[in-house]
Amino acid sequence: MEYASPQPSHSFWSQISSFKTAAWEEYRRKSISYWVLLALSSGGMLVAFPASSILSRVYYTNGGNSKWIISWVAVAGWPLTLLFLFPTYYYCKTFPTPLSLKLTLSYIVLGFLSAADNMMYAYAYAYLPASTAALLASSSLVFSALFGYLIVNNKITASITNAIVVITFAVTIIALDSDSDRYGNVTDAQYILGFVMDILGSALHGLIFALSELVFVKLLGRRSFHVVLEQQVMVSLFAFVFTTIGVIGNEDFQGMASEATIFKGGKTSYYLVLIWSAITFQLGVLGSVAVLYISSTVFAGVLNAVRVPLTSIAAVILLHDPMSGFKILSLVVTFWGFGSYIYGSSYASKNSS
Repeated sequence: MEYASPQPSHSFWSQISSFKTAAWEEYRRKSISYWVLLALSSGGMLVAFPASSILSRVYYTNGGNSKWIISWVAVAGWPLTLLFLFPTYYYCKTFPTPLSLKLTLSYIVLGFLSAADNMMYAYAYAYLPASTAALLASSSLVFSALFGYLIVNNKITASITNAIVVITFAVTIIALDSDSDRYGNVTDAQYILGFVMDILGSALHGLIFALSELVFVKLLGRRSFHVVLEQQVMVSLFAFVFTTIGVIGNEDFQGMASEATIFKGGKTSYYLVLIWSAITFQLGVLGSVAVLYISSTVFAGVLNAVRVPLTSIAAVILLHDPMSGFKILSLVVTFWGFGSYIYGSSYASKNSS
């Protein structure tokens, strides 16, 4: 009796072939400049944001102590975005968006919230390993979905609900395993403060994201690259103003000189860490803005998902962060949650189109 040998599934290979054809057609529809810009923007997100996070932790590890300075550094590079904004007026043959009272007040509020958000994350990186802080910060996706639903009426699908539950579970795993990744010089109270501030910062980040989208919907009514850059410049400018007031009030600018003298590696290393922190953070912001505009929110979500493990792995390699089995499990679960969110967002956007 002869048995037929198993044959590869024709449907599987046809799906692979269809995917290759669709990918090739998508590539041909877009110009080379589009793919170059997308590659540069994606690279900016995947390299600059993790680098900024690592540099923040290097600042505290090597002798820095100020929360205000790290908050200030996060927005001190805002003129970089301005340099990219000016050429768009020429190439798009347009003029700056008029500043109404409502729009100006919106930028002021968003700037204040961004300044507060940066301060919360500064506390997180002061007391938590960079890998742990990055994993906890991934909860901003949960808050973005919730605030997007409440403020902008964005849809929440079953996949997005699953992502919320899964990422919440991942954060809980880290909380239960707090003893394995705490630095020796960090007290229980400081660790708890860093943990809470990271979650609150993630919640505030989600609120800022939803409010920014509301400004586009209600006040701007259009999505073009120069408008997106304008909002980023204005919000960063006001965040810079608020943070500068805080730094001056706390007399941290005067303390920079004394911090530099005791900084591991010397004054040059101290100022290089701060300068590169400012540059990398703004490059990450520019990359994310460009990806959102030229591609999609879903693709930006994919890159956001990828940069979480990149930051954690880089922190383990460069900073020798502790990486317990529970943290690895949390990383895997977080990645699963991101995938579920991206699938849900893609499904919702297909149905709405």
